[in-house]
Amino acid sequence: MMPPTHLSQYYQQNLGILTDLYQLTMGYGYWKTGLYRQRAVFHLFFRQAPFGGHYAIAAGLELAIDFLQRLRFSPEDVQYLGQLTGNDGQPLFDEGFLNYLQRMVFSCQLDAIPEGTLVFAHQPLLRIEGPIIQCQLVESALLTLLNFSTLVATKAARIVQAAGGDQVLEFGLRRAQGIDGSLTASRAAYIGGCHATSNLLAGKIYGIPVRGTHAHSWVMCFDDELEAFEQYARALPNNCTFLVDTYDTIEGVHNAIVAGKKLRERGYEMNGIRLDSGDLAELSRIARQLLDEAGFPQAAIVASNDLDEYQIETLKAQGAAITIWGVGTRLATAYSQPALGGVYKLSAIQEEDGEWENRIKLSEASLKVSNPGILQVQRCYDEQGLPQGDAICDIRDGAAPSQIWEEGKAGYANIAHQHCAGLLQPIFREGKLAYTPPPLVEIRRHSLQQQALFGQVKLKDYPHGLSPEVWERKNELMAARKKILGPAVKS
Repeated sequence: MMPPTHLSQYYQQNLGILTDLYQLTMGYGYWKTGLYRQRAVFHLFFRQAPFGGHYAIAAGLELAIDFLQRLRFSPEDVQYLGQLTGNDGQPLFDEGFLNYLQRMVFSCQLDAIPEGTLVFAHQPLLRIEGPIIQCQLVESALLTLLNFSTLVATKAARIVQAAGGDQVLEFGLRRAQGIDGSLTASRAAYIGGCHATSNLLAGKIYGIPVRGTHAHSWVMCFDDELEAFEQYARALPNNCTFLVDTYDTIEGVHNAIVAGKKLRERGYEMNGIRLDSGDLAELSRIARQLLDEAGFPQAAIVASNDLDEYQIETLKAQGAAITIWGVGTRLATAYSQPALGGVYKLSAIQEEDGEWENRIKLSEASLKVSNPGILQVQRCYDEQGLPQGDAICDIRDGAAPSQIWEEGKAGYANIAHQHCAGLLQPIFREGKLAYTPPPLVEIRRHSLQQQALFGQVKLKDYPHGLSPEVWERKNELMAARKKILGPAVKS
């Protein structure tokens, strides 16, 4: 059993009921028809990279593991479900099904891409195989756990890259969507590359470094700004970053310098100053000059105020002298794109003879046509270890292909490679954990390594798509299904 994450620390131990009602009604249907033991394969993936970019940073797997290890329906859950009624006022589920739920033990196989890995659209972040009723019942929880984490980790990676080596602090607690939203956001932002968080509970649970100093209210408690800085320095001489824009920013910088000199006389150094409003580029340049001339060249200039990757890029282009970026609302809420849009689709059913029959979902939008099979992502590398392309393959097809079919492009793209490696790793086998999640600091390191690795390739042109075998199989299934349905379905 892995150490508890915030799911099991701050929620009830059994979270089987964390699902949508339609998952239970389908589960009941499988049970009533006798199909519930039939093995199936589902994949969890996203159709488009978030924020208008080219990639995402996979995150949330450890939370999903915690959920699946504690997948139970408690007596209280079953009692609640027994009270649900249909449109005739009669119980929605019968007693036999409810008894089955209470006895059910997770027994699926699960493979997933490790957290911190850079991934692309349509690639399975997770593949689950097992009794169809179990695969179905975990859909909603797996989506919520991986979708938001992946979204915020990706946003953090974009912000960290825009900062160009400067420190990025996650300050999103007060604007996050609830307690769980704040914890998940802090964890995911750290995976994406943020250096620390202001969220103490996240720091306690996950071991994320924490940072913070004072707010405007501290300064406003005193009649004089300089007195406020000096009193803070007396109270916490080893944690002095002075917020200088409560009244007049330039005057605030002067007061911080005075307080910093008195602090130095006591044997301490101020960390720096923080700017939270105004023309951050111009104010930071002036502040840098004043600090340097006063003998504080090492004092940091921290900036906040609804920052994101675009504003950071603009400020750096304007020559801002900011060295630490505090990013809150636009990171913790994934402000410009509130949802990843990840989906979870059935792709294969095992027949009575043990053979797997592929399944496909059609749509008038080709982007929404699902990929059939039992899928793996093969990432191919050259002799120097640089990625050359990703192929979504079927595990039954053998060697990784040298060609892929890319959505929206004509013909196959060639991949010249020295070797390939499957991204999805074994996580559960027959319901038993077969994977040890690495420490969060190692996940963050992996994420930064992935970002650096793919920084050496042109992401816009990086080939990723289906192997020829999967593409041909998909076309055959589309044609067969359209033949059954007639001309009304278009892809």
